[in-house]
Amino acid sequence: MEFGRKHRTLSRSIITSTTLVAALAALLTCVFAWQLVRSSTESEQRDTLSRQAKVWADTPLLSRPLLRRQQRIAGFDGLRLALVPPSGPVTGSSATAVDGGTAAALRAGRSVSLTAELDGAEVLLEGAPSSAGGGVVLTQPLTTVDEATARTRRVLLLPAAIGLVGATLAGGLLARHITRPVKRAASSARRLAGGERGVTVEPGRHREIIDLAEALTALDKGLRRSEKRQHDFLMSVSHELRTPLTAILGYAEAFAEGVIDEDETAPVGTIVLAEARRLEHFIKDLLDLARLDADDFRLDVRRIDLDALFAEAARTWSVRCAGQDVRFRYDGPGRPLELSTDGFRVRQVIDGLAENALRVTPPGEQLVFALRDAAGGARFQVRDGGPGLAADDIPVVFDRGALHARYRDSRPVGSGLGLAIVHRLVRRLAGDIGVAGTSPEGGASFTITLPPAPDGSA
Repeated sequence: MEFGRKHRTLSRSIITSTTLVAALAALLTCVFAWQLVRSSTESEQRDTLSRQAKVWADTPLLSRPLLRRQQRIAGFDGLRLALVPPSGPVTGSSATAVDGGTAAALRAGRSVSLTAELDGAEVLLEGAPSSAGGGVVLTQPLTTVDEATARTRRVLLLPAAIGLVGATLAGGLLARHITRPVKRAASSARRLAGGERGVTVEPGRHREIIDLAEALTALDKGLRRSEKRQHDFLMSVSHELRTPLTAILGYAEAFAEGVIDEDETAPVGTIVLAEARRLEHFIKDLLDLARLDADDFRLDVRRIDLDALFAEAARTWSVRCAGQDVRFRYDGPGRPLELSTDGFRVRQVIDGLAENALRVTPPGEQLVFALRDAAGGARFQVRDGGPGLAADDIPVVFDRGALHARYRDSRPVGSGLGLAIVHRLVRRLAGDIGVAGTSPEGGASFTITLPPAPDGSA
């Protein structure tokens, strides 16, 4: 996503959306009302004609001159009248619009409401039966309905326009109301991005804004924790690098100044070599961590016998434990235990845990490898007879340098990266790793569970 490119603001989007919704609603309303006005106007005109026809039907028609007089009275706005007698021809100015069916209906005592043709133009025709027989017919040009409809439709345009303008204004107010807390949150996020910590975000009144404020607050706390850990780790790295470098630089200066006698060269060289190897080991651990965090880290997955792998590791570590007067025991399944995994990485996990365990296990105590089948996969433990872990050590045991910083002055420690590397390796193998502060041997116990295959399939 290109954040440098200009995008529409949320306010503008809300205003546009509300305006479009209002315009669509107004359009649909107008379309519906447009048709409704036509039908309701025609219905109203017919109702008026029908009432007039009933009035005329109840008026005695005494003579033809009186009929002509009634026609003159009725003739405003294009109204025309016809008389349907009980028998004989239909008379009046709209007589040609009355067909035989209409006349028969009136003579039978039924009202008539229809559209007919008079002098080549469409008219509304309403007929009312007379109590004396026959009836009266009134007609009105359909154009009067069209004219009334047009007038009403013109009246509709003004409220629609007012509604559209009102929706736009309401959208503007709504946008301002919604975006104000969002802008405040964005400002807080920019302050966090700029390095400021302890930023307070106003929660607002809406659930979504409260969630956003809580998320930014959690981000602030997370950044502070991460930066503190990073600072502590850098301090630990600096300390670890400084110690061997100080020794190497000191002896190098002594060599350069010629203050070391010839018979001291070999012992001093041994010390310099040991410090250099210590520095190399620390740098290797840092590189391993970087590789494990990389997206292109690959596993060489194949079918292996874990019991054979552990037996081989046990032979190596039993010798190393014997060299430090530590008792070693391998508790295996006593049969092949096969699964698909990266054997080299599993051995790296074993060695990492064993290295950590042997470092803290005093002479005479025990170090144990235990391997068992677990639901098609495998579960193994590395337990030691060392001082164990405190309850507050458990949450940070796999954090880089956390235990190293706590115990470097009270117990033997390594680079501070070994357990972090083990944790990442187990995750890469799709496994789980847990730790208990105490074990049957008296020290810590690390338990690793591996699936049948890193991708979850055998």
